[in-house]
Amino acid sequence: MEGAGASLQLQCMTPIPNRRVLMNNNNNNNSTSTSPNMLRMKMRMGMRMSKRRRSQRSSSYSVVKCSGSGSGIGRGIGDFIGGDLVKLDLGRWISDVEEHKALAIYSPHEGGYEGRYLNRLIYQGYYFLDLSARGLGDPETTLINIHPVCPAHVGKQPIARWYFPPEVDYRLSLLPPNAKGLVVWIIEAKVLSKSELQFLALLPTLRPNVRVIAECGNWRKFMWKPLKEVAALTGSGNQDAV
Repeated sequence: MEGAGASLQLQCMTPIPNRRVLMNNNNNNNSTSTSPNMLRMKMRMGMRMSKRRRSQRSSSYSVVKCSGSGSGIGRGIGDFIGGDLVKLDLGRWISDVEEHKALAIYSPHEGGYEGRYLNRLIYQGYYFLDLSARGLGDPETTLINIHPVCPAHVGKQPIARWYFPPEVDYRLSLLPPNAKGLVVWIIEAKVLSKSELQFLALLPTLRPNVRVIAECGNWRKFMWKPLKEVAALTGSGNQDAV
């Protein structure tokens, strides 16, 4: 009990700080922290930190050389103006489509470049049939023969089989009289086998008003070659396929 009484006496004897004293101390601290000398020091430290960050960023960057037309080093006109706006090979594109009638194209990974060449064929009077190679099935059966299609039954309806007309023949019958022909544009053609690519390369011989464009892969710039070379129907095989 005596020890408890002594502790109570010590607590009572300790002075309680005044509110005004605390407020004055806080004001003094704020004034010292916001003094002109302190502000100048903070500004100098901030400028030094910003210079260090800039130097680190500049050292982390590396020089990227623009691709040229020959060896792959240097700059080309497309690097300054825009590769999607300058297409000096559109005339050769039209002539190759008319000559070979079936082409394998390789477009950049970012996409968008093939639209320039597609629009050029539209200007020439061609109509398009866009298909995906992943859901095409057998190209010969789907394009030039009456083919069955089984709709999804979801486990509740009976399994049915519907028959559809040939895709190419049906579109050819709907072309207007002033149309130049039908372009069968197949995306993701890189998943097709060699025999399926061979049929697509021979399709213009079976249907003279049909042209075939197959997206067989990707490359750094838009390029194309005859589909017969990719399908190994000629002497030179597909050595540069991607």
